[in-house]
Order: sequence, then C-alpha cells, then structure tokens
Amino acid sequence: MINIALFGPPGAGKGTQSAFLIEKYDLFYISTGDILRKELAEETRLGLEAKSIIAAGKLVSDEIIVQILEKTIKENSQSGGFLFDGFPRTTIQAYILEGLMTKLNTSLNCLISIEVPEDESVARLVNRGLTSGRSDDNELIIRNRLKEYEEKTLPVLNYYKEKGNYIAIDGHQGIAEVTAQIEEIINKEFSKKLMNVVIFGYPGCGRGSLGMELSKKYGLEYISTGRMLEEEISAGTDLGKKITQIYETGELVPDEIVVPLLIRKIKNSKTVKGFIFKGFPRTLVQSYILDGILMKHNTSIRKIIDIQVSTLELIARLDRRSKTSHCKPYDTSTEKIVRRLKEHEDKTIPVIDKYKEIHDVVIVNGEAPFEVVFERMAVEIEKGFKNLR
Repeated sequence: MINIALFGPPGAGKGTQSAFLIEKYDLFYISTGDILRKELAEETRLGLEAKSIIAAGKLVSDEIIVQILEKTIKENSQSGGFLFDGFPRTTIQAYILEGLMTKLNTSLNCLISIEVPEDESVARLVNRGLTSGRSDDNELIIRNRLKEYEEKTLPVLNYYKEKGNYIAIDGHQGIAEVTAQIEEIINKEFSKKLMNVVIFGYPGCGRGSLGMELSKKYGLEYISTGRMLEEEISAGTDLGKKITQIYETGELVPDEIVVPLLIRKIKNSKTVKGFIFKGFPRTLVQSYILDGILMKHNTSIRKIIDIQVSTLELIARLDRRSKTSHCKPYDTSTEKIVRRLKEHEDKTIPVIDKYKEIHDVVIVNGEAPFEVVFERMAVEIEKGFKNLR
C-alpha cells in the first residue's frame, strides 16, 4: 500500500496526473469534497450532521471530516493505497492525517507538489476558458484563486518539507515528463518498503530451517534470536556466559539481553529487502517492542506465518534432535522439552492471538515433507511481495 497527497495550483494538471495514479497503482481517490457529498447524498449519520451545519451557514468541522476520512479508508482498505487531493489544507489537518494514518497502521509516504509559475497557470486556465465556458476561467478570478492557494497551502507544504517527505515537480514540463517524474518517485517509495515476515511455531516445527531457506530464496535477512545468542556463546563473551547459564535452566533469555542484539542486527542490515524473524517476538511485550523498532525504521510487519505441528510429533522431533550435533541446551531432557513447549503455549500463543486482530495470520501445516511446507510458505511470501505494491 502507498499513500500520496497530490498538490498543485489551479492549472497544474492535477486531474490528469490523478487519473494516471489511480489507474497505474490502484489507488483510491480521496477528495474531502467528494466524500462529504457522498455522505450527504446517502444521508448517513455523519452526512445528516454535516447537512445541519451547512444549513446553518457554517463550515463542516475537522471533527466530522476526520470521521468521514477514517470511514472511507476502512471501507476501501483493499485498494493499493490512497491518493489525497487537496487534503490536508491546513497544518492542523496535517496533524490530523498523521494521527489517523498511525491509528490505521499506515502512513503518508509523500506529498507531491506539481509546481507551476503563476503566469503559466493563468495562461493555461485562460486558454481552458476559451473552450470550457467556465465563468471562473478569467484572469482576475484565476489570480485570486492562485493567491488563495498559495496562502493556504504554504504552511502545509512547509510542514511536509520539515518532515522530509515533500517532493516538488516542475509542472512547466509536458504531461508525459511530469508523469514520468511522478512514476519515478513512487517506484522509489516502493523500493523503501521492506518485506518483514514473522514465523511462529512451537520448538521443533522447523522454523529455523524453513526461515533460512526462505531468506536465501527471497534476499531477506534471517534474524534468529537463538543464532544471535549462540554467536555470543561461541565468542566466549561475558554475555555469552550469562546466556549459557540461562539456557541450562530452560528459561527464556530476558529482553534486556535480546533486544540490544536485535536492534544492532537490524541497524547493520542496510541493503536488504526485508527480514525474517524467528524466535522473536515470543511474548506480548516483545511484540510491542518489535512493532516499535520497525516503526522507528519506517517499516512494519508484512506477513505472519504460524507453522502448526502436533505435540507428539514435536516431542519426537526434539528428542531426535537431542541425539545430534544440532542439539539445543533445552533439548537435553524430556522435562526441559515439555517445559519449553508449555512456555510457548503460555507466552507466545497470546502474541499470535494479538496479531490475528490486526493481521492475517497464515496457518501452515508443518507435518508435511520439508519441500511441501517450504513451497506453502513461499507462496505466502510472494503474495506479501505483491501486496507491497
């Protein structure tokens, strides 16, 4: 999903470029005037409330506008994103949009401003008036409209300039050239989107092997908390010695140790297409931590996969693993294995339930042969990549 605000003075060609964006990127077009008129026509609760305000000769408040916006976005969440035309019109509305986007777990990618010199805008609109018959296409009215546009939008443009997602385009060029520039901007925005996958499943379900193979296939960075902790152990660091002691008890390594390692790993991975997380988050607290870390990097979780395997099969697999060189410290006894499975049930299942409320959690049967499970998961990741666009 991509969200864009398109600005430009009268005569800049916003209508033409909007049509292109809607068609090319499957965006839902949002003009506050249009969505307000829709509510009025359908006589919804918000529409009737707005109607009474308009009848009293007053302007419809931002309080009502934001509710209509939220309703419109939720009703059209399956689109490729949203194109905001002429909104936000004030810095207050810019803050409103920011908060609304955050609430809906998304954001405004950029504000594209098609900039045209005043004389050029006047010439275009006067020329349009020769054929359109529009009474407002005369020079005096046009210059007043341009002045009003500049006065109202300058603070908004400055807001996004400070935020760093304001992009100006020279609208003096031909239509094709402007379109090409806009397309380049959007393609760059898509390239910023990371495919972040969280793989859940009880110990022994195959998360590690599957996650590593999927990361190779799709150019994703595989982040395993277990692997990071084992690297500390292998290096013989003081932290590694502390981790070994915790492993011997069969308990989970505390967040104070795991989180700094995770942050360092993400920070050092600068050119990847995304991440596959295995072993994190394991608790509700960790789920909020991960959401916060990803948000700081202007990204979020894109796909959640839960590999399901029966308890008897899990115990059999972990028992077999305990007799190999891949044995984990918590595989060394049936008691530790059962404790680890119970810990997953008590602490991690609630995390999956939380994500089910805001994401589609894909359930994959992990008892099939490795190649079959791998292909099932690969299909889901490919769907995730498609949804980035």
